[in-house]
Amino acid sequence: MTETKSSNPASAEVWITGIGLATSLGEGLDAHWDALNQRRINVDEKSFAPHIVHPWAPINLDTQIPKKGDQRQMEAWQRIGTYAAGLALESAGIKGNKEILARMDMIVAAGGGERDLAVDSNILNLEAKGNSAPGFLNERLMNDLRPTLFLAQLSNLLAGNIAIVHGVTGSSRTFMGEEAAGVDAARIALARIAAGQSDIALIGGSQNGERKDLLVLYEFGGFNLKDKFVPVWARGKNGGFALGSGGAFLVIESRAHAEARGAKPYARLTNVVADMARRRHPGEVTSALEGLWSKLGKLADKGAIITGATGAEPATSEESAFLGAHPGFAVRATGTMFGHTMETQFPLGLALAALSLSRGALFPPNDPTGLEVEMSTPPTQIVVIGTGHWRGEGMALVEAIR
Repeated sequence: MTETKSSNPASAEVWITGIGLATSLGEGLDAHWDALNQRRINVDEKSFAPHIVHPWAPINLDTQIPKKGDQRQMEAWQRIGTYAAGLALESAGIKGNKEILARMDMIVAAGGGERDLAVDSNILNLEAKGNSAPGFLNERLMNDLRPTLFLAQLSNLLAGNIAIVHGVTGSSRTFMGEEAAGVDAARIALARIAAGQSDIALIGGSQNGERKDLLVLYEFGGFNLKDKFVPVWARGKNGGFALGSGGAFLVIESRAHAEARGAKPYARLTNVVADMARRRHPGEVTSALEGLWSKLGKLADKGAIITGATGAEPATSEESAFLGAHPGFAVRATGTMFGHTMETQFPLGLALAALSLSRGALFPPNDPTGLEVEMSTPPTQIVVIGTGHWRGEGMALVEAIR
């Protein structure tokens, strides 16, 4: 087991003041709240059969990315993220506020970017036909790929496009590392604000799950859910994840900064902790989660948990064992409703936790196994869990502000 990393919150209280969601369930907070309460799920079992995806809901990009030229030079994952970031800034009441945006920090969790499938396919077809002279591959890569592509799009292009489109021009960091990247984006942003090194930050990520190259990549590891959609907890030992398209961004800031500009909070981000179990022996994920739980802070005997559990094994079974040791907490798995959005899964959990606390209710369960139960009382604390399908564990404590 590696050493647990914590945000180590100091005296500065940190608020979540903006939430931007653009996923398979739609865009905006009201649309998501309605969909969650109606137990709606948007799944495509045919387009990438036998693989299952949660496709991005149709939206009008012009409302957050007004220039067509900006839209054209982005691939789908960048458009999704830039759009969700705009929604978060709008939600926080700072969209277009040049003074705040100029000093606003940004931490983005991003994957390796999208490949150019047309170029890849052409190269493979010519190779198969024997039409590949010496230097053929380098020539094709240099001549066919756009300047923004280096085998795949650079991961920091999302942050760059958010800066260009929305004017967020403070410090910028891009973290890679699948689910763990989303945990660390929140952990480090919280630590910086709590320590007085930053006043306000934009954090989050995005994913386009409707990618043949990504589906092939995860098929090599045996991670994809195939043939028929099943809720996360019902997938069993032969389970896997259904990739989801979506973007989730949050604006977090010190309480003093928020109050000075008259901003109203959705919730308080109290702590974020992370670990990386070696996963060489059964039970190590369960043990890691118990360790993180003990470091979150003072927890009530009963509460709520929003988890990004993937459905992939053995991580999901070991997380289920951890959840079974805390029966007083009502669980909700985002993977059932949204699919698995990889780097975005933890920011998505934070966003849904803050939304639930601000609405004074936990959205209903969407699970046939009985692991998820109703919660009739308004939650005051929600623990967000991120257990990576292959590596990395994280938790956050999000609390109501009364």
